[in-house]
Amino acid sequence: MSWLTDSLREFRDRGDKLLLTLCLILSACGVVLVYSATNYTRSHRGAVVQVIGILLGVFLYILLSSVDFELFTQRSWKLLFPFSVLFILTTLTPWGVEYNGNRSWLQIPHFPTTIQPAEVAKVFFILLLAFQFSRLRERGISRPTSVFFAAGHTLFMCAVIAIASGDFGMALIYGLIFVVMAWAAGVRVRWFVLCAAVIVVAAVLLWPYLSNDVHFRRISIVIDHLTGNEATLYDQTMDTGWQQTRSIMAIGSGGLWGQGYLKGVQTQSPYRTSLPARMDDEIFAVCGEEFGMVGCLILLALLAAIIVRCLWVARQASSFQSALIATGMAGMLLAQVSINVGMCLYLFPVVGITLPFVSAGGTSLITMFAAMGAVSSIKTRSLPSWLRDRSHI
Repeated sequence: MSWLTDSLREFRDRGDKLLLTLCLILSACGVVLVYSATNYTRSHRGAVVQVIGILLGVFLYILLSSVDFELFTQRSWKLLFPFSVLFILTTLTPWGVEYNGNRSWLQIPHFPTTIQPAEVAKVFFILLLAFQFSRLRERGISRPTSVFFAAGHTLFMCAVIAIASGDFGMALIYGLIFVVMAWAAGVRVRWFVLCAAVIVVAAVLLWPYLSNDVHFRRISIVIDHLTGNEATLYDQTMDTGWQQTRSIMAIGSGGLWGQGYLKGVQTQSPYRTSLPARMDDEIFAVCGEEFGMVGCLILLALLAAIIVRCLWVARQASSFQSALIATGMAGMLLAQVSINVGMCLYLFPVVGITLPFVSAGGTSLITMFAAMGAVSSIKTRSLPSWLRDRSHI
């Protein structure tokens, strides 16, 4: 048990306690909201799972604070990539579980909760991409071969997720993580402009053929809603756009201070006309209905503080690779917060992305704590590389 004692001692001396405190406060808010969101069922298993996830997450955070992730990735990158791919592909096995059209979870026999492989693999993806960019930097980060190599890695992972589980929301998160890390790595603007142009042209050419696909319908519904197109008003309110319509109604009804804890009309309603996905995708709407605009702003302020802290650690990092890891974690949080809140405000299509540290889900919560543990590890090693003790991980 000496490794545990060493980890605790290192965290006590140099670990990022401020980041852990912010994560704990935000997670506590999540438990409060999940409890309310499941109160109508008279079962609070979701809140209990959240508390267990917090305890395991804190343990993992402290443990990973003592890991040199730069050295770890350099030694094991050849194993991390195939492991990530194979782990995601396990959703195709009989253990794979489908929910809302996505086969994104594993239900292992006798295991108390489901596991989302792509959620866990996000952390490995960030580690590998940071290592990749640090290697490509030596030959020129904006050279065509460098950009295509890194982009190919990302597209391959997105394709694996889309094919194995049909979870295009998670694939989008991987893509946005790449964009943030590529920008931070110094890839020139012309590559982003070219990529955006290709996406726009592809969307225009494929739209007539894919307009009946459920994912494209979700996109078109949001566009119609924002542009005031009444031709699809039924779809916007009663069909494809039902979830988002109920969400903005809940947020709007909360006003400035909210309807009160455990008093939200839609949150506490057991009927089908109530707020759907209230404990995961739409938990921000629960906050808006019961705690009002003030509660939503507090929640967003805590999330922003965590993202800013990650970026601060990135600026203090002792190496390019470590800085990219911390930046990638910040990009992951920023992408998920923007998409989740955008879904709740009817500004973004429903793609099944959770609000970090807040939405129900043991895998998501523990993964977030692990990701922040990696950031804490970078903070503890904000020294010149030649001063580090690299004798062990």
